Amino acid sequence: MAADQVRLTARVTGVVQGVGFRYGTARKARELALKGTVRNTTDGAVELIAEGQVAEVENLAGWLHSKHAPGRVEDVDFRIAEATGEFDDFRIVG
Repeated sequence: MAADQVRLTARVTGVVQGVGFRYGTARKARELALKGTVRNTTDGAVELIAEGQVAEVENLAGWLHSKHAPGRVEDVDFRIAEATGEFDDFRIVG
């Protein structure tokens, strides 16, 4: 694992289910060559994990807060940690 690889773990709340949010997030993550997953939760939020180069992970984090993200994002609770390298691609898992 390269030293400049990081992991973004985020929980996104607002109107983010039923509006293409997971698909838009997956598209953006793939565009940035990130690996990980995105899924809906039972309480209406979306959770995602994305690993990759620092600049691309920061780009995705900024996109989550932007007007370009589908739906209406009210809050993004996230943390950055060391990447684990466990993902081969970026997938929608639920």
